Amino acid sequence: MLSLPPFRAEHIGSLLRPPELLEARRRFARGEIDQTALTAAEDRAIADAVVLQQRIGLKVATDGEFRRASYHSYFYGELADMAFEAPSGAAGSRGAQPTAVLRSRVAWRGPIHGADFAYLAARTDALPKITIPGPCALHFRGGDAAVTARAYRDVDQFWDDIVAAFRSELTALAAAGCRYVQIDETAFAKFGDPDVRAMLTARGDDPNALIDKYIAVTNRVLREAPGMRIGMHLCRGNRGGQWHAEGSYEAVADRLFNTLEIDFFLLEYDSPRAGDFSPLRLVPKHKSIVLGLVSTKAETLEEMSALKRRIEEASRFIDLDRLAVSPQCGFASVETGNPVSAAAQEAKLALVVELAQEVWGTA
Repeated sequence: MLSLPPFRAEHIGSLLRPPELLEARRRFARGEIDQTALTAAEDRAIADAVVLQQRIGLKVATDGEFRRASYHSYFYGELADMAFEAPSGAAGSRGAQPTAVLRSRVAWRGPIHGADFAYLAARTDALPKITIPGPCALHFRGGDAAVTARAYRDVDQFWDDIVAAFRSELTALAAAGCRYVQIDETAFAKFGDPDVRAMLTARGDDPNALIDKYIAVTNRVLREAPGMRIGMHLCRGNRGGQWHAEGSYEAVADRLFNTLEIDFFLLEYDSPRAGDFSPLRLVPKHKSIVLGLVSTKAETLEEMSALKRRIEEASRFIDLDRLAVSPQCGFASVETGNPVSAAAQEAKLALVVELAQEVWGTA
């Protein structure tokens, strides 16, 4: 029998798309193959990804997010006529924050991930995990101005629509048998960056008030989530090796850990940009933390001894028994992926499992 997540060895969700799948997408875009052929290519790639995760020894399995162009735009695209204008730049550099364009009201029109979950669950003995973007991502990328420019006159109505849509999707996932959902809400990790706070202030937002608003909105979604474990992943950007923000979790830690009604957090901690572990002192006794110590942005494989030292350092602020490990983010938040080889991806995931086994005796 599987224990409840998070497991000692986790992975965040997205995996590098195989070249065959990327080529199928290009052919589909050119009209050379139809949706049936593209879906078949996705199915084959997902089946192989499940085998990879099983071979490594993970107790959790995802579909690699292989049916998505990015970790979030596909989801919001199912809810509204909208677009994200993404920044460009080189791997390892700081990219500008993506901006949102909302052209219609938000509405849930039917299950987004029900079929994805069924396909994954039928092919693994591990616990299937479905990842979805956070309910506040759209607003964070444009503020009230993006909401009211075309689609809404009333921002409160927008939030009501967001809450209703996310509740409906979680309910549909639960009905399909899903018991593990990860919410990717990158906004909270970015509030510790002075440049981000200045950007929010310049567009008319009070960053501190926005933190409270986002927590309140997310709690409205979570309070009616039926019978599943829900964790929240936080990072500071992971687009093709780029990043969007830097700064400690301290600015949000107390409110995030103690007010947000979430079971556990998966936190980016692979570089000094995330700050130190001291904010973990504020995590309440009934919650746990997955330390994202292994980088998905770099080819170099981390050293086991260094990772053990970092876990020991974190355990000065939170009990070791309430910790787990993972990469800091997915390997392909967008389908083009990070500048990491497939061999390095497998080695890094295997390292996470080995690390968990050495520290806790189990993955």
